[in-house]
Amino acid sequence: MKYYKNLSLLIIGMSFLSGCENYLSKDPIGLLTPDQVDMQPTTTTVQYAVSSSYQLLSSTLNIIGEWGWNDGTVTRGDFILQDIASDDVQKKWNPDGDQAWMDEFNNFSFIASNGGFNGQWAYNYEGVSRVNTAIDYLTNEEMMAKLNFNKTEQNRLLGEAYFLRAFYYFDLVTNFGGVPLLLKPLTSFNEAYEVAVRATAEEVWTQIDKDLSDAKGLLPDARYSHQQEKWRVSKGAVIALQAKVALFNERWQEVITFVEELENSGYYNLNNNYFDSFDVNKQFQEQEVIFCYHHESAQTPRKGNGLCALLGWGFVAPEASFIAAFEDNDPRLLYTVDVESRNINKILGTLDGEFKGDDDAPSNKIYIRYADVLLWKSEALLKTGKLQDAIGIINRIRQRARNSMTIDGTQPPGGTLPDRNVNEANTSVVLNWLVHERRVELGFESHRFRDLKRWNIAKDVLGAKGFQNVHNLYPIPQREIDKSGGSIVQNEGY
Repeated sequence: MKYYKNLSLLIIGMSFLSGCENYLSKDPIGLLTPDQVDMQPTTTTVQYAVSSSYQLLSSTLNIIGEWGWNDGTVTRGDFILQDIASDDVQKKWNPDGDQAWMDEFNNFSFIASNGGFNGQWAYNYEGVSRVNTAIDYLTNEEMMAKLNFNKTEQNRLLGEAYFLRAFYYFDLVTNFGGVPLLLKPLTSFNEAYEVAVRATAEEVWTQIDKDLSDAKGLLPDARYSHQQEKWRVSKGAVIALQAKVALFNERWQEVITFVEELENSGYYNLNNNYFDSFDVNKQFQEQEVIFCYHHESAQTPRKGNGLCALLGWGFVAPEASFIAAFEDNDPRLLYTVDVESRNINKILGTLDGEFKGDDDAPSNKIYIRYADVLLWKSEALLKTGKLQDAIGIINRIRQRARNSMTIDGTQPPGGTLPDRNVNEANTSVVLNWLVHERRVELGFESHRFRDLKRWNIAKDVLGAKGFQNVHNLYPIPQREIDKSGGSIVQNEGY
């Protein structure tokens, strides 16, 4: 049976031209490598089906295609669609014409044919496609019995796969709104055509909730689901993503409940030093990282952080307003970006510029960490009228920051990052404190643009750069509209 598992979108398939004979005579545009999946897999095949599903979360170069800059596929584009589009990041330290399509995110001049949309869409749907193949194997009890597959491992791998599918769809729905909902491997061109229609955003969110609920019951109660491969999805990662989904849907009490479940697990805490989450020498030895992609150097196939190579060419630089947002002596600024040396320390995972220009660097890509989760809870408490508790969490984040040793090994001077007034009763004031704290705590971690949109302040903050309300959703990639023959409908305004 043929499974089109590398389907970069959509799904892809198909060039719906004048008739069946016409489009079947052509290779589907965007289908990278249609190949036949072994329907008599070994245990190793099943295990690899899950492991390979993580790969689309990496910053490794050329996971899809080969130097497809204009297609947006050289590396995963979160730093473009989320960071450059925000007021935190600009494309380069010295603006130039290199990869001008990236600049269109900084000034909101993009159109639906911009390669950045194609890249993000392709990465996510390739991830979904691989996950669906893994789920298809792992839910085939006849196959599992024939392989004498360990039941505990089967459950764990299936839990990982459900989480990953939810994660890819979270990125799709928050970027594009309703998208095609692909839940099984495709076995024919007809199936590819049938799924090339948009589900509603509500239907996508419902599926995300279901996948996370299913994952939660399958993963072990432990900080790490696999002691030798600590990068794998854990139950804590599932709970954290459940909280984030609730946050984006303004289900405030659920946010609080999920975060408290995570707190009560005892598996996570704020690190004593702010930079420990990013330090390449402390990976999986610190307390704060909940989910990341584990980059490793000198692996075959490659698993390094290719984004570090772009830093060597001057890509990824702070906006002036980002630098200005930090209070005096806040050590988080230099831990995030060393302006004098032009080093983005959070991405490099070092404080001395090592790995800058290295396309196989070992620094991890962090997607969820505990400080982020605590600030979700603070927001939910604020929205439910528990201002003192909300402020208490903000102060906890500030306390960790001011107690962090600075980059030169000294303590910040007294009076740095004083506590916010816990008796403040003005909700708007507290919300502004939260908005500020998330920006300086989580800068360059691909959260800011989504935050601004869900707070409904993106136009206020980014309007001078060209943001309009239409930009609350990105356009569906134009090539996917074209390939579907119009069955995929474009977002309004594009």
